[in-house]
Amino acid sequence: MSDSIPEASPDDPPRRRLILVEDDEGVRRSLQLLLAWRGFDVRSYASAASAIGHLSEDQDSDALVIDYRLPDGDGIGLLRALRRTGWSGRSVLITAFSSKTLIDAALASGFDAVLEKPLRQQELFHALAI
Repeated sequence: MSDSIPEASPDDPPRRRLILVEDDEGVRRSLQLLLAWRGFDVRSYASAASAIGHLSEDQDSDALVIDYRLPDGDGIGLLRALRRTGWSGRSVLITAFSSKTLIDAALASGFDAVLEKPLRQQELFHALAI
């Protein structure tokens, strides 16, 4: 299931679209609210399968924030699936299990940044170039 926070007003400037994939409900909701507050229209998913099921709807998204470990895959595989469809937005991998090997693999796969949990807001905003 996808959660989306609607635009506040029709007079507001268009919001940048962001895909958020995080299996921890509390973390997902907190990030969704934080990113919406920073001007993103956030579509959030709890698994790789649910995100893949909505690829056509999310094709025009500007950015991706994804957890590395998901119950049905990993963030690197999901980014590869998105890239195969032609998606070219900014991507940030988040993880509680950081290692040099993971960081190298993520960057080689096309991630713009890898951030360790717990996330620091300013690092996330910088990684998303906002």
